[in-house]
Amino acid sequence: MTSKRWWALGPLVLAVLVVGLDATILSVALPTLGRSLDASTGQLQWFVAAYTLVFAAALVPGGMLGDRYGRKKILIVALVIFGVASIACALAPSAGAFIAARALLGLGGALLLPMVLALIPVLFDETERRRAIGAITAAVMLGYPIGPLLGGWMLTNFHWSWVFLINVPVVALAIVAVGVLLPESRSSIRQRIDLVGLVLSAGGLALLTYGVIGAGDRGWSDRESLAEIVIGTLALGTFVLWQRRVTAPLVDLRLFRSREFTWGATLSSVVSFGMFGLLFAGPLYFQVVRGADAQGSGIRLLPLIAGLLFGGAFADRLAARAGVRVVAGLGLVLLAAGLALGATTSVATGDAEAVAWIALSGLGVGLVLPTTIDTALGAVSGESSGVSSGVLQALRMVGGALGAAILGAILNATYREQLDHAVAPGLARNARDSAVAGIDAANAAHSPALLDAVRHAFIDGMSMTLWISAGLMTACAVFAVLFRLSAGTGADAAEAPESPSELAA
Repeated sequence: MTSKRWWALGPLVLAVLVVGLDATILSVALPTLGRSLDASTGQLQWFVAAYTLVFAAALVPGGMLGDRYGRKKILIVALVIFGVASIACALAPSAGAFIAARALLGLGGALLLPMVLALIPVLFDETERRRAIGAITAAVMLGYPIGPLLGGWMLTNFHWSWVFLINVPVVALAIVAVGVLLPESRSSIRQRIDLVGLVLSAGGLALLTYGVIGAGDRGWSDRESLAEIVIGTLALGTFVLWQRRVTAPLVDLRLFRSREFTWGATLSSVVSFGMFGLLFAGPLYFQVVRGADAQGSGIRLLPLIAGLLFGGAFADRLAARAGVRVVAGLGLVLLAAGLALGATTSVATGDAEAVAWIALSGLGVGLVLPTTIDTALGAVSGESSGVSSGVLQALRMVGGALGAAILGAILNATYREQLDHAVAPGLARNARDSAVAGIDAANAAHSPALLDAVRHAFIDGMSMTLWISAGLMTACAVFAVLFRLSAGTGADAAEAPESPSELAA
């Protein structure tokens, strides 16, 4: 172990910190953005989905570019794009312009994250890799407490554009650090980019997401939305078939022959899906139902961060003693319990219960994500680390995008249905776009009845999404414990079968 390699880890940590800041700041800023940009619930979903869709579609090509042209070079390009996109978000005059800027931000993140992860197995051997991943994970987690506090304070005291401009100095510092400290690396294998696969995967994901969000907005019987869902699903199915035939696939399906990679990628992706119910609905709950401002909402998210940090700090030690399957299963059970507790929330629920379920959810995520990501990354080689880490992160972003689309559509549909039943059509009309719009409409009309109806309708929608997420995490916990890993996987090596057929699998 040389000190030079650990110094080189510094710019990688800075780069990841930028992405972590953006994710948490956006969560706190959603209610304010909804008001300032006159955004509907569907557009709020696209604020999240535009970023995650582009991120997911560009991750694997981004990994290939780094493997081919140099990971340090592509990392600097990614940071520049991220900085420019942050400025574009800050200056966006409308919801449509903001969505476009978020898409560009997703492109920068898609180039950035696989470069960071790809450099870990290049810079560090197996004994050092988990510590390096821990440092990267800590950087992401550091963005969580900084994001809500800093973002909430800025939203309360300044214009919302400053929550995106804060990325710019961090990006500038990261660019200088990368240029000075980081060594260049690239793969000796020059793989060409599968353009057909890229179009099929990106188009399929976009159509599927657009259709689901549209169905939540216009109803699940809407023919246009159903057609988009069907065509998007068919495109994704065609993408999988194409990957099996093409000589240079965008996604090397042979990766999934590794039990470790399949296990880690599947669980981390489903966790990303389920976390949408918390990260999207939580800040809205605090501001719409509890009446907190942006800063108060950020402070109330700190239990999530505390749980993440605590779980992440002990995940490695627990995995060494009990095995990665046990730690992942425990994390999923805690996450499911936290989400289920959150699903029992009512309008009268106090802050103490909210703190409990949010902290419990954070503890679960802190245990399961580092464990599953490390297991998956341990199955890739240094030669193809860019592509492999890109596939892993793409799957996680797909999980997040589908969570934003599906769970967001369920929340939106439930909110509208309950609101329509609770108040007269004339009152409901001005409140149906979103819960934020509903609160504003109730205050403008000086209508306590509408205000109460909006809050109850939002709680019903949030509870529905949290129950679904809790059920999904419970199923994953069973899968995590029952799924057999191959020999040589961290602490579970002793549990793996030793028959020749199992070792070859």
